[in-house]
Amino acid sequence: MEVTINGEVRSLVGNPPAVGEEMPHFKVFDKNDEKIKTRFLFGKPTLISVVPDINTSVCSIQTKKFNEEVDKYTGANFLTVSTNTIADQQKWCAAENVEHMQLVSDHEESFGYALKLLIPEEGILARSVWVMDAEGKITYREICPEIVAEPDYDAAIAALKQLL
Repeated sequence: MEVTINGEVRSLVGNPPAVGEEMPHFKVFDKNDEKIKTRFLFGKPTLISVVPDINTSVCSIQTKKFNEEVDKYTGANFLTVSTNTIADQQKWCAAENVEHMQLVSDHEESFGYALKLLIPEEGILARSVWVMDAEGKITYREICPEIVAEPDYDAAIAALKQLL
């Protein structure tokens, strides 16, 4: 699969999973450098917001928008995934007063390879939003064709609401 960055074509490491498929097994790291594996998210619907670099304007906007929604859906998991280091993510959270959205680091690229979202030349993930049900089945996905474009927040939240 391909996406563009400011109009320039980039290839992902494969074809990301489709709606209806099981969420692939991955591991990411939370602010305490603890592993979060796919199975840790089972039991609640989950919205995963994927951003290329938390320190860029569109990624910042996307993370803040979903952060505003977290408290409204206590029965769901919310994660933002990027390849930024944990230190970078925590510095951003402190500067932007983001306290509710859980930022997790894919610095080992496990998530990027599992979901086929990694852009290897850049070492970043393709901007996307994923919703999975409590059993781990993907019920919604949006992979932004242009990486600097924002996702459809309303559609993602609507998909999550259907599971609650």
